[in-house]
Amino acid sequence: MSEANSVEALLEEARLVAAMPPPEERLRLREAAGFSRAHFAATVGVGRQTIANWETGVSDPTPPARYPYLRILKGLADIYPPPATPVVPAALLGLETLRGPDGRAIEGDPGPCVRCGVETTYQSTDGRPLHSGALCQPITPAPPTRGLEATAPAPAVPAPTPAVPAPAPAVPDPAVVSPVAARVPTRPQRRSKSAERAEADLMGLIRGAVEHEAERAGGDEDATLKALIGRAIPDVMHLFNETRATARYEYTAYPALPDILHKPSKKDPDQIWEARPAYNNPAYSMRAPERDIKVTALDVNAAYLSALKVWLPIGKLEHTTGPDGVGPKRSGVHLITPAPWTHPHLPDPLGDRDTPGALWITDATLRLLLRLSGPKWALTGAPTVHESWTSGATENFLDALRKLLVAARSEAIAAGDRLTLEYVKAMYSKFVSTMGESVHNREMVRPDWMHLIHSQAYALHCGRAYKAHQAGLDIVALKHTDELHVTGDWRQVFTEGRGVSELKVKQGDGKNAGEYLVGKVGG
Repeated sequence: MSEANSVEALLEEARLVAAMPPPEERLRLREAAGFSRAHFAATVGVGRQTIANWETGVSDPTPPARYPYLRILKGLADIYPPPATPVVPAALLGLETLRGPDGRAIEGDPGPCVRCGVETTYQSTDGRPLHSGALCQPITPAPPTRGLEATAPAPAVPAPTPAVPAPAPAVPDPAVVSPVAARVPTRPQRRSKSAERAEADLMGLIRGAVEHEAERAGGDEDATLKALIGRAIPDVMHLFNETRATARYEYTAYPALPDILHKPSKKDPDQIWEARPAYNNPAYSMRAPERDIKVTALDVNAAYLSALKVWLPIGKLEHTTGPDGVGPKRSGVHLITPAPWTHPHLPDPLGDRDTPGALWITDATLRLLLRLSGPKWALTGAPTVHESWTSGATENFLDALRKLLVAARSEAIAAGDRLTLEYVKAMYSKFVSTMGESVHNREMVRPDWMHLIHSQAYALHCGRAYKAHQAGLDIVALKHTDELHVTGDWRQVFTEGRGVSELKVKQGDGKNAGEYLVGKVGG
Protein backbone atom coordinates (compact mmCIF):
# COMPACT_ATOMS: atom_id res chain seq x y z
CA MET A 1 0.00 0.00 0.00
CA SER A 2 1.36 3.43 -0.94
CA GLU A 3 2.08 6.06 1.68
CA ALA A 4 -0.81 8.21 0.41
CA ASN A 5 -3.24 5.31 0.64
CA SER A 6 -2.01 4.45 4.13
CA VAL A 7 -2.51 8.01 5.28
CA GLU A 8 -5.95 8.20 3.71
CA ALA A 9 -6.97 4.90 5.35
CA LEU A 10 -5.76 6.17 8.72
CA LEU A 11 -7.63 9.44 8.30
CA GLU A 12 -10.78 7.60 7.22
CA GLU A 13 -10.66 5.50 10.39
CA ALA A 14 -10.06 8.63 12.47
CA ARG A 15 -13.15 10.24 10.91
CA LEU A 16 -15.22 7.19 11.73
CA VAL A 17 -13.89 6.95 15.28
CA ALA A 18 -14.74 10.60 15.84
CA ALA A 19 -18.28 9.84 14.67
CA MET A 20 -18.63 6.71 16.82
CA PRO A 21 -22.32 6.50 17.78
CA PRO A 22 -23.24 5.91 21.43
CA PRO A 23 -24.08 2.34 22.54
CA GLU A 24 -27.85 2.80 22.26
CA GLU A 25 -27.49 4.01 18.66
CA ARG A 26 -25.31 1.01 17.79
CA LEU A 27 -28.10 -1.23 19.09
CA ARG A 28 -30.76 0.76 17.20
CA LEU A 29 -28.93 0.53 13.88
CA ARG A 30 -28.40 -3.22 14.09
CA GLU A 31 -32.00 -3.89 15.08
CA ALA A 32 -33.32 -1.50 12.41
CA ALA A 33 -31.51 -3.57 9.79
CA GLY A 34 -32.79 -6.82 11.25
CA PHE A 35 -29.33 -8.32 11.87
CA SER A 36 -28.57 -10.58 14.82
CA ARG A 37 -25.58 -10.02 17.07
CA ALA A 38 -24.17 -13.32 15.82
CA HIS A 39 -24.32 -12.00 12.25
CA PHE A 40 -22.52 -8.80 13.20
CA ALA A 41 -19.93 -10.76 15.20
CA ALA A 42 -19.13 -13.08 12.29
CA THR A 43 -18.82 -10.14 9.89
CA VAL A 44 -16.36 -8.11 11.98
CA GLY A 45 -14.50 -11.09 13.46
CA VAL A 46 -15.43 -10.94 17.15
CA GLY A 47 -17.67 -12.89 19.53
CA ARG A 48 -21.38 -12.26 20.01
CA GLN A 49 -20.79 -11.13 23.60
CA THR A 50 -18.33 -8.51 22.35
CA ILE A 51 -21.07 -7.01 20.17
CA ALA A 52 -23.37 -7.10 23.21
CA ASN A 53 -20.73 -5.25 25.27
CA TRP A 54 -20.36 -2.59 22.57
CA GLU A 55 -24.13 -2.08 22.43
CA THR A 56 -24.56 -1.81 26.19
CA GLY A 57 -21.57 0.45 26.85
CA VAL A 58 -19.56 -2.15 28.77
CA SER A 59 -16.69 -1.63 26.33
CA ASP A 60 -15.88 0.28 23.12
CA PRO A 61 -14.75 -1.15 19.78
CA THR A 62 -11.00 -1.65 19.45
CA PRO A 63 -8.77 -2.58 16.49
CA PRO A 64 -8.72 -4.61 14.35
CA ALA A 65 -12.51 -5.10 14.48
CA ARG A 66 -13.27 -1.42 15.11
CA TYR A 67 -12.81 -0.26 11.53
CA PRO A 68 -15.17 -2.75 9.82
CA TYR A 69 -17.67 -2.31 12.64
CA LEU A 70 -17.66 1.48 12.20
CA ARG A 71 -18.04 1.14 8.42
CA ILE A 72 -21.12 -1.03 8.93
CA LEU A 73 -22.62 1.46 11.38
CA LYS A 74 -21.93 4.38 9.05
CA GLY A 75 -23.62 2.61 6.16
CA LEU A 76 -26.61 1.65 8.28
CA ALA A 77 -26.92 5.23 9.58
CA ASP A 78 -27.33 6.41 6.00
CA ILE A 79 -30.06 3.82 5.39
CA TYR A 80 -31.79 4.13 8.78
CA PRO A 81 -31.51 7.72 10.03
CA PRO A 82 -32.51 8.31 13.66
CA PRO A 83 -36.15 9.27 14.30
CA ALA A 84 -36.94 12.88 15.01
CA THR A 85 -36.53 13.82 18.66
CA PRO A 86 -39.99 14.06 20.19
CA VAL A 87 -41.15 17.19 21.97
CA VAL A 88 -42.21 16.15 25.44
CA PRO A 89 -44.07 18.18 28.07
CA ALA A 90 -41.71 19.71 30.60
CA ALA A 91 -43.52 17.84 33.39
CA LEU A 92 -41.99 14.59 32.13
CA LEU A 93 -38.43 15.87 32.26
CA GLY A 94 -38.17 15.51 36.04
CA LEU A 95 -38.94 11.78 36.12
CA GLU A 96 -36.31 9.55 37.66
CA THR A 97 -35.48 5.90 37.05
CA LEU A 98 -36.59 3.37 39.66
CA ARG A 99 -33.46 1.81 41.15
CA GLY A 100 -32.74 -0.91 43.68
CA PRO A 101 -30.63 -0.58 46.83
CA ASP A 102 -27.50 -1.38 44.79
CA GLY A 103 -28.16 1.54 42.45
CA ARG A 104 -29.08 -0.61 39.47
CA ALA A 105 -32.15 0.20 37.38
CA ILE A 106 -34.93 -2.31 38.00
CA GLU A 107 -36.68 -3.95 35.07
CA GLY A 108 -40.43 -4.55 34.88
CA ASP A 109 -43.04 -5.31 32.23
CA PRO A 110 -42.28 -3.78 28.81
CA GLY A 111 -44.16 -0.68 27.68
CA PRO A 112 -43.71 2.51 25.62
CA CYS A 113 -41.44 5.07 27.30
CA VAL A 114 -43.43 8.12 28.41
CA ARG A 115 -40.69 10.37 27.02
CA CYS A 116 -39.90 8.93 23.60
CA GLY A 117 -42.49 6.21 22.96
CA VAL A 118 -39.85 3.50 22.34
CA GLU A 119 -40.48 0.30 24.29
CA THR A 120 -38.49 -0.25 27.46
CA THR A 121 -38.57 -2.64 30.39
CA TYR A 122 -37.41 0.02 32.83
CA GLN A 123 -39.72 2.31 34.76
CA SER A 124 -39.86 5.58 36.63
CA THR A 125 -40.33 5.94 40.37
CA ASP A 126 -44.06 6.43 39.80
CA GLY A 127 -44.39 3.11 37.92
CA ARG A 128 -44.51 4.35 34.31
CA PRO A 129 -42.23 3.01 31.54
CA LEU A 130 -39.05 5.12 31.32
CA HIS A 131 -35.66 4.45 29.74
CA SER A 132 -32.94 3.87 32.29
CA GLY A 133 -30.66 6.85 32.78
CA ALA A 134 -32.77 8.98 30.42
CA LEU A 135 -31.22 7.28 27.37
CA CYS A 136 -34.01 8.72 25.20
CA GLN A 137 -32.75 12.27 25.79
CA PRO A 138 -31.92 14.89 24.55
CA ILE A 139 -35.45 16.21 24.98
CA THR A 140 -36.56 19.80 24.75
CA PRO A 141 -39.50 21.18 26.69
CA ALA A 142 -42.66 21.81 24.68
CA PRO A 143 -43.08 25.54 23.90
CA PRO A 144 -46.16 27.26 25.31
CA THR A 145 -49.12 27.49 22.94
CA ARG A 146 -51.58 30.36 22.51
CA GLY A 147 -54.93 30.93 20.85
CA LEU A 148 -55.99 28.39 18.23
CA GLU A 149 -52.55 26.71 18.43
CA ALA A 150 -53.56 25.37 21.81
CA THR A 151 -56.28 23.26 20.19
CA ALA A 152 -54.04 21.79 17.51
CA PRO A 153 -53.03 18.13 17.90
CA ALA A 154 -49.89 17.73 19.93
CA PRO A 155 -46.90 15.78 18.56
CA ALA A 156 -47.49 12.04 18.60
CA VAL A 157 -46.23 11.12 22.04
CA PRO A 158 -47.73 7.98 23.63
CA ALA A 159 -49.72 8.94 26.71
CA PRO A 160 -48.77 7.23 29.95
CA THR A 161 -50.96 4.31 30.83
CA PRO A 162 -53.50 5.20 33.54
CA ALA A 163 -52.52 3.76 36.91
CA VAL A 164 -55.49 1.46 37.29
CA PRO A 165 -54.84 -1.35 39.75
CA ALA A 166 -55.61 -4.86 38.55
CA PRO A 167 -58.84 -6.24 40.03
CA ALA A 168 -58.13 -8.41 43.04
CA PRO A 169 -58.93 -12.12 42.57
CA ALA A 170 -61.78 -13.56 44.59
CA VAL A 171 -59.31 -15.81 46.40
CA PRO A 172 -55.79 -14.34 46.56
CA ASP A 173 -52.94 -16.77 46.07
CA PRO A 174 -50.17 -15.91 48.56
CA ALA A 175 -47.52 -17.71 46.53
CA VAL A 176 -48.28 -15.86 43.34
CA VAL A 177 -48.99 -12.25 44.35
CA SER A 178 -45.96 -10.49 45.80
CA PRO A 179 -46.30 -7.55 48.19
CA VAL A 180 -44.77 -5.29 45.54
CA ALA A 181 -46.91 -6.52 42.63
CA ALA A 182 -50.08 -5.47 44.44
CA ARG A 183 -48.94 -1.82 44.31
CA VAL A 184 -47.71 -1.69 40.70
CA PRO A 185 -50.24 -0.28 38.20
CA THR A 186 -51.10 -2.43 35.23
CA ARG A 187 -50.24 -1.48 31.68
CA PRO A 188 -50.73 -3.19 28.33
CA GLN A 189 -48.17 -5.78 27.29
CA ARG A 190 -46.37 -4.62 24.15
CA ARG A 191 -43.44 -6.18 22.40
CA SER A 192 -41.11 -4.59 19.90
CA LYS A 193 -40.72 -6.07 16.44
CA SER A 194 -37.10 -6.86 17.25
CA ALA A 195 -38.16 -8.82 20.34
CA GLU A 196 -40.72 -10.77 18.34
CA ARG A 197 -38.15 -11.44 15.63
CA ALA A 198 -35.60 -12.62 18.19
CA GLU A 199 -38.12 -15.03 19.75
CA ALA A 200 -39.04 -16.36 16.29
CA ASP A 201 -35.34 -16.99 15.59
CA LEU A 202 -34.92 -18.88 18.86
CA MET A 203 -38.09 -20.88 18.24
CA GLY A 204 -36.51 -21.84 14.94
CA LEU A 205 -33.43 -23.13 16.79
CA ILE A 206 -35.64 -25.38 18.95
CA ARG A 207 -37.50 -26.75 15.93
CA GLY A 208 -34.25 -27.17 14.03
CA ALA A 209 -32.66 -29.20 16.84
CA VAL A 210 -35.59 -31.62 16.85
CA GLU A 211 -35.57 -31.97 13.06
CA HIS A 212 -31.79 -32.47 13.01
CA GLU A 213 -31.79 -35.23 15.63
CA ALA A 214 -34.81 -36.94 14.04
CA GLU A 215 -32.99 -37.01 10.71
CA ARG A 216 -29.81 -38.35 12.31
CA ALA A 217 -31.78 -41.10 14.04
CA GLY A 218 -33.52 -42.10 10.82
CA GLY A 219 -36.95 -41.44 12.29
CA ASP A 220 -36.37 -43.58 15.41
CA GLU A 221 -38.36 -41.62 18.02
CA ASP A 222 -36.66 -43.15 21.07
CA ALA A 223 -33.17 -42.52 19.68
CA THR A 224 -34.17 -38.96 18.75
CA LEU A 225 -35.48 -38.24 22.24
CA LYS A 226 -32.33 -39.68 23.84
CA ALA A 227 -30.17 -37.41 21.69
CA LEU A 228 -32.30 -34.34 22.46
CA ILE A 229 -32.16 -34.96 26.20
CA GLY A 230 -28.40 -35.45 25.92
CA ARG A 231 -27.93 -32.01 24.41
CA ALA A 232 -30.52 -30.24 26.58
CA ILE A 233 -28.01 -28.52 28.90
CA PRO A 234 -25.77 -26.84 26.29
CA ASP A 235 -28.83 -26.01 24.19
CA VAL A 236 -30.72 -24.30 27.02
CA MET A 237 -27.59 -22.40 28.06
CA HIS A 238 -27.29 -21.13 24.50
CA LEU A 239 -30.93 -20.04 24.57
CA PHE A 240 -30.37 -18.36 27.94
CA ASN A 241 -27.39 -16.42 26.61
CA GLU A 242 -29.33 -15.38 23.52
CA THR A 243 -32.30 -14.14 25.56
CA ARG A 244 -29.87 -12.07 27.63
CA ALA A 245 -28.36 -10.50 24.50
CA THR A 246 -30.48 -7.34 24.75
CA ALA A 247 -30.20 -7.01 28.52
CA ARG A 248 -28.88 -3.71 29.87
CA TYR A 249 -26.88 -5.17 32.74
CA GLU A 250 -24.50 -8.06 33.21
CA TYR A 251 -24.61 -10.84 35.79
CA THR A 252 -21.91 -12.92 37.41
CA ALA A 253 -21.98 -16.61 36.47
CA TYR A 254 -19.37 -17.49 39.14
CA PRO A 255 -19.92 -15.07 42.04
CA ALA A 256 -18.23 -15.13 45.42
CA LEU A 257 -20.70 -16.88 47.73
CA PRO A 258 -20.88 -17.34 51.51
CA ASP A 259 -20.02 -20.72 53.00
CA ILE A 260 -23.68 -21.56 53.65
CA LEU A 261 -24.18 -21.81 49.86
CA HIS A 262 -21.24 -24.17 49.31
CA LYS A 263 -21.46 -27.93 49.71
CA PRO A 264 -19.04 -29.17 52.37
CA SER A 265 -18.48 -32.26 50.16
CA LYS A 266 -19.85 -33.77 46.97
CA LYS A 267 -22.32 -35.89 48.92
CA ASP A 268 -23.40 -33.39 51.56
CA PRO A 269 -25.83 -30.55 50.80
CA ASP A 270 -25.31 -26.92 51.70
CA GLN A 271 -27.28 -25.26 54.52
CA ILE A 272 -30.25 -23.88 52.53
CA TRP A 273 -33.70 -25.34 53.28
CA GLU A 274 -35.95 -25.26 50.20
CA ALA A 275 -39.22 -26.15 52.01
CA ARG A 276 -40.18 -29.08 49.77
CA PRO A 277 -43.75 -30.15 50.69
CA ALA A 278 -44.52 -33.73 51.66
CA TYR A 279 -47.93 -33.36 53.29
CA ASN A 280 -50.63 -35.91 54.11
CA ASN A 281 -53.74 -34.73 55.95
CA PRO A 282 -54.00 -36.72 59.22
CA ALA A 283 -57.80 -36.53 59.04
CA TYR A 284 -57.91 -38.85 56.01
CA SER A 285 -56.69 -42.40 55.61
CA MET A 286 -56.88 -45.22 53.09
CA ARG A 287 -57.18 -47.58 56.07
CA ALA A 288 -60.24 -45.98 57.64
CA PRO A 289 -63.20 -48.42 57.96
CA GLU A 290 -65.51 -46.36 55.70
CA ARG A 291 -63.82 -45.22 52.53
CA ASP A 292 -66.57 -43.17 50.95
CA ILE A 293 -64.95 -39.76 50.30
CA LYS A 294 -63.80 -39.22 46.71
CA VAL A 295 -60.40 -37.60 46.25
CA THR A 296 -59.02 -36.23 42.98
CA ALA A 297 -55.28 -36.30 42.43
CA LEU A 298 -54.31 -33.23 40.38
CA ASP A 299 -51.17 -32.75 38.33
CA VAL A 300 -49.49 -29.33 38.05
CA ASN A 301 -48.04 -28.55 34.64
CA ALA A 302 -44.44 -27.37 34.19
CA ALA A 303 -43.95 -26.33 37.81
CA TYR A 304 -40.28 -25.37 37.46
CA LEU A 305 -40.98 -23.47 34.26
CA SER A 306 -43.48 -21.26 36.12
CA ALA A 307 -40.97 -20.83 38.97
CA LEU A 308 -38.47 -19.11 36.66
CA LYS A 309 -40.52 -15.99 37.44
CA VAL A 310 -38.85 -15.34 40.79
CA TRP A 311 -36.88 -12.55 42.44
CA LEU A 312 -33.19 -13.31 41.80
CA PRO A 313 -30.22 -11.46 43.35
CA ILE A 314 -28.13 -9.82 40.63
CA GLY A 315 -25.42 -7.98 42.53
CA LYS A 316 -22.88 -9.20 45.05
CA LEU A 317 -24.52 -10.85 48.07
CA GLU A 318 -24.04 -8.65 51.13
CA HIS A 319 -24.31 -9.74 54.74
CA THR A 320 -26.74 -7.98 57.08
CA THR A 321 -28.06 -8.70 60.56
CA GLY A 322 -31.63 -8.49 61.74
CA PRO A 323 -34.28 -7.56 59.16
CA ASP A 324 -32.05 -5.09 57.28
CA GLY A 325 -31.59 -7.50 54.36
CA VAL A 326 -35.33 -7.94 53.80
CA GLY A 327 -36.98 -5.75 51.18
CA PRO A 328 -39.35 -5.90 48.21
CA LYS A 329 -36.50 -5.28 45.75
CA ARG A 330 -33.91 -7.51 47.43
CA SER A 331 -33.41 -11.26 47.32
CA GLY A 332 -31.08 -13.94 48.62
CA VAL A 333 -31.11 -16.20 51.67
CA HIS A 334 -32.11 -15.55 55.27
CA LEU A 335 -31.51 -17.20 58.63
CA ILE A 336 -34.88 -17.22 60.42
CA THR A 337 -36.71 -18.74 63.35
CA PRO A 338 -40.24 -19.52 62.15
CA ALA A 339 -43.39 -19.14 64.20
CA PRO A 340 -45.27 -22.37 65.07
CA TRP A 341 -47.59 -23.83 62.43
CA THR A 342 -50.82 -24.92 64.10
CA HIS A 343 -52.94 -26.05 61.15
CA PRO A 344 -52.79 -29.83 60.67
CA HIS A 345 -55.43 -29.59 57.93
CA LEU A 346 -53.07 -27.42 55.80
CA PRO A 347 -49.51 -28.06 54.59
CA ASP A 348 -46.76 -26.30 56.49
CA PRO A 349 -45.13 -23.64 54.24
CA LEU A 350 -41.74 -24.89 55.45
CA GLY A 351 -42.47 -28.43 54.29
CA ASP A 352 -41.79 -31.64 56.16
CA ARG A 353 -39.13 -30.49 58.62
CA ASP A 354 -37.67 -32.74 61.31
CA THR A 355 -35.40 -30.32 63.20
CA PRO A 356 -36.93 -27.32 65.02
CA GLY A 357 -35.22 -23.99 65.55
CA ALA A 358 -33.48 -21.55 63.23
CA LEU A 359 -32.81 -22.42 59.58
CA TRP A 360 -31.59 -20.83 56.36
CA ILE A 361 -34.34 -20.27 53.78
CA THR A 362 -34.58 -18.47 50.46
CA ASP A 363 -36.29 -15.18 49.78
CA ALA A 364 -39.10 -17.04 47.96
CA THR A 365 -39.98 -18.95 51.11
CA LEU A 366 -39.68 -15.84 53.26
CA ARG A 367 -42.10 -13.92 51.03
CA LEU A 368 -44.64 -16.72 51.44
CA LEU A 369 -44.23 -16.72 55.24
CA LEU A 370 -44.65 -12.95 55.40
CA ARG A 371 -47.88 -13.10 53.40
CA LEU A 372 -49.27 -15.93 55.51
CA SER A 373 -48.47 -13.97 58.66
CA GLY A 374 -50.15 -10.82 57.34
CA PRO A 375 -53.63 -9.61 58.30
CA LYS A 376 -55.28 -11.04 55.18
CA TRP A 377 -54.34 -14.64 56.02
CA ALA A 378 -53.17 -14.58 59.67
CA LEU A 379 -52.29 -18.27 59.54
CA THR A 380 -49.02 -17.93 61.45
CA GLY A 381 -46.80 -15.42 63.22
CA ALA A 382 -44.11 -13.49 61.40
CA PRO A 383 -40.71 -15.22 61.31
CA THR A 384 -37.76 -13.70 63.17
CA VAL A 385 -34.97 -12.80 60.74
CA HIS A 386 -31.51 -13.11 62.32
CA GLU A 387 -29.22 -12.45 59.36
CA SER A 388 -29.26 -12.39 55.57
CA TRP A 389 -27.10 -12.61 52.46
CA THR A 390 -28.91 -10.52 49.82
CA SER A 391 -28.47 -8.04 47.00
CA GLY A 392 -30.64 -5.90 44.73
CA ALA A 393 -32.88 -8.16 42.69
CA THR A 394 -35.17 -8.44 39.69
CA GLU A 395 -38.15 -10.69 39.04
CA ASN A 396 -37.66 -10.63 35.28
CA PHE A 397 -34.12 -11.90 34.80
CA LEU A 398 -35.20 -15.28 33.41
CA ASP A 399 -38.53 -14.13 32.05
CA ALA A 400 -37.48 -13.98 28.39
CA LEU A 401 -36.21 -17.57 28.59
CA ARG A 402 -39.37 -18.63 30.43
CA LYS A 403 -41.65 -17.07 27.82
CA LEU A 404 -39.67 -18.67 24.99
CA LEU A 405 -39.93 -22.15 26.52
CA VAL A 406 -43.61 -21.64 27.37
CA ALA A 407 -44.26 -20.73 23.72
CA ALA A 408 -42.32 -23.77 22.46
CA ARG A 409 -44.16 -26.02 24.91
CA SER A 410 -47.57 -24.67 23.88
CA GLU A 411 -46.74 -25.10 20.21
CA ALA A 412 -45.66 -28.70 20.79
CA ILE A 413 -48.86 -29.51 22.72
CA ALA A 414 -51.03 -28.01 19.99
CA ALA A 415 -49.20 -30.03 17.34
CA GLY A 416 -49.13 -33.26 19.35
CA ASP A 417 -45.32 -33.14 19.11
CA ARG A 418 -44.04 -35.43 21.88
CA LEU A 419 -40.37 -34.99 20.94
CA THR A 420 -40.36 -31.21 21.24
CA LEU A 421 -42.45 -31.34 24.41
CA GLU A 422 -39.99 -33.68 26.15
CA TYR A 423 -37.02 -31.73 24.78
CA VAL A 424 -38.36 -28.46 26.22
CA LYS A 425 -39.08 -30.18 29.54
CA ALA A 426 -35.52 -31.51 29.68
CA MET A 427 -34.13 -28.06 28.95
CA TYR A 428 -35.92 -26.15 31.71
CA SER A 429 -35.62 -28.91 34.32
CA LYS A 430 -31.90 -29.45 33.67
CA PHE A 431 -31.30 -25.70 33.50
CA VAL A 432 -32.57 -25.40 37.07
CA SER A 433 -31.01 -28.56 38.46
CA THR A 434 -27.50 -27.92 37.07
CA MET A 435 -27.08 -24.19 37.71
CA GLY A 436 -25.69 -24.95 41.18
CA GLU A 437 -22.45 -26.79 41.84
CA SER A 438 -22.92 -29.35 39.08
CA VAL A 439 -20.32 -31.15 36.95
CA HIS A 440 -22.86 -31.22 34.12
CA ASN A 441 -22.97 -27.45 33.62
CA ARG A 442 -19.65 -25.59 33.61
CA GLU A 443 -21.12 -22.31 32.34
CA MET A 444 -22.80 -21.22 35.57
CA VAL A 445 -22.44 -21.77 39.31
CA ARG A 446 -25.42 -20.11 41.00
CA PRO A 447 -26.61 -22.33 43.88
CA ASP A 448 -28.47 -19.31 45.27
CA TRP A 449 -30.55 -19.12 42.08
CA MET A 450 -31.13 -22.87 42.04
CA HIS A 451 -32.45 -22.82 45.62
CA LEU A 452 -34.63 -19.78 44.88
CA ILE A 453 -36.25 -21.42 41.85
CA HIS A 454 -36.81 -24.69 43.71
CA SER A 455 -38.35 -22.94 46.71
CA GLN A 456 -40.45 -20.70 44.44
CA ALA A 457 -41.94 -23.84 42.89
CA TYR A 458 -42.74 -25.18 46.39
CA ALA A 459 -44.17 -21.82 47.49
CA LEU A 460 -46.42 -21.70 44.42
CA HIS A 461 -47.53 -25.25 45.18
CA CYS A 462 -48.43 -24.37 48.77
CA GLY A 463 -50.29 -21.34 47.44
CA ARG A 464 -52.51 -23.62 45.35
CA ALA A 465 -53.37 -25.65 48.44
CA TYR A 466 -54.30 -22.54 50.47
CA LYS A 467 -56.37 -21.25 47.55
CA ALA A 468 -58.25 -24.56 47.31
CA HIS A 469 -58.87 -24.58 51.06
CA GLN A 470 -60.24 -21.02 50.98
CA ALA A 471 -62.67 -22.17 48.26
CA GLY A 472 -64.03 -24.95 50.47
CA LEU A 473 -61.98 -27.93 49.29
CA ASP A 474 -60.15 -30.20 51.73
CA ILE A 475 -56.45 -30.80 51.09
CA VAL A 476 -55.75 -34.52 51.40
CA ALA A 477 -52.13 -34.46 50.17
CA LEU A 478 -49.54 -32.08 48.72
CA LYS A 479 -46.34 -33.59 47.36
CA HIS A 480 -43.26 -32.57 45.37
CA THR A 481 -43.94 -29.62 43.04
CA ASP A 482 -46.78 -31.07 41.01
CA GLU A 483 -49.13 -33.28 43.04
CA LEU A 484 -52.24 -31.91 44.80
CA HIS A 485 -55.00 -34.20 46.18
CA VAL A 486 -58.32 -32.54 47.03
CA THR A 487 -61.94 -33.32 47.79
CA GLY A 488 -64.82 -31.47 46.16
CA ASP A 489 -65.34 -29.70 42.84
CA TRP A 490 -61.83 -28.58 42.01
CA ARG A 491 -62.85 -27.20 38.59
CA GLN A 492 -64.59 -24.32 40.36
CA VAL A 493 -61.18 -23.25 41.67
CA PHE A 494 -58.66 -24.20 38.97
CA THR A 495 -58.74 -24.21 35.17
CA GLU A 496 -58.37 -27.65 33.64
CA GLY A 497 -55.84 -28.07 30.85
CA ARG A 498 -52.18 -28.58 29.96
CA GLY A 499 -51.10 -24.94 30.06
CA VAL A 500 -48.53 -23.74 32.59
CA SER A 501 -51.22 -22.05 34.70
CA GLU A 502 -53.65 -24.97 34.48
CA LEU A 503 -54.11 -28.29 36.29
CA LYS A 504 -55.15 -31.69 35.03
CA VAL A 505 -56.23 -34.97 36.61
CA LYS A 506 -53.19 -37.08 37.35
CA GLN A 507 -52.82 -40.05 35.04
CA GLY A 508 -53.05 -43.53 36.57
CA ASP A 509 -54.39 -47.04 36.15
CA GLY A 510 -58.00 -48.09 36.33
CA LYS A 511 -61.34 -46.73 35.19
CA ASN A 512 -61.21 -43.66 37.47
CA ALA A 513 -57.63 -42.57 36.82
CA GLY A 514 -56.61 -39.91 39.30
CA GLU A 515 -59.58 -40.54 41.59
CA TYR A 516 -59.77 -42.75 44.68
CA LEU A 517 -61.74 -43.16 47.93
CA VAL A 518 -60.57 -42.44 51.47
CA GLY A 519 -62.17 -42.47 54.89
CA LYS A 520 -62.39 -39.81 57.59
CA VAL A 521 -60.34 -40.74 60.63
CA GLY A 522 -62.27 -40.51 63.88
CA GLY A 523 -65.71 -40.36 62.27
